[in-house]
Amino acid sequence: MISNYPDFSVMAKNKTSAEVPSLQCVDALKMSLCIEKEGLIYYEKAARRAVDPRVKEVFQNLADEEKEHIQTLQEKARFLKPALGKHSSGASLDVFFAQTFKGKVFPDEKEKQQAATDHEALGIGIESEKRSIEVLSSLLENEKKIDVRAIFLHLIAEEKRHLQILQTLRDSLQDNPRGKPESPEEPE
Repeated sequence: MISNYPDFSVMAKNKTSAEVPSLQCVDALKMSLCIEKEGLIYYEKAARRAVDPRVKEVFQNLADEEKEHIQTLQEKARFLKPALGKHSSGASLDVFFAQTFKGKVFPDEKEKQQAATDHEALGIGIESEKRSIEVLSSLLENEKKIDVRAIFLHLIAEEKRHLQILQTLRDSLQDNPRGKPESPEEPE
């Protein structure tokens, strides 16, 4: 189902420094924004399609968190842009991101891949969060600038938290496959 996505850990090892543009803080924010926007689109769609109220609630909460992350990242980018001016990698970063990551972390909104069940939607969310962590970790691996590293580290922590939420919910659904909240047994 998700095999058409690249193995980012292999890509990171095969990259030469010439292929990966030198990142500035504002570039890291832009890349993070792209990933967060993809997550927002996926989680909003998944929340609308979810049948189980627990799944719907988790997806909606994740979408709300993505919105907050996007606002925070946009504020930081606006603050940094005047200070950095021409120091962004600009077009080379856009090309690098589009060719390497765009639509390959979360399913592309135009992609026909849609989950038929809540369980499948959770699986796609889990795999997407894992890929996001791989993407950010691969960028972090070769990054020397402390400010850029800090942005990636913060986002990795958020993505790991999202991953844990999704895995916990999926596990609880497997324990209770009917999707009904567990209730204590009625006394006889």
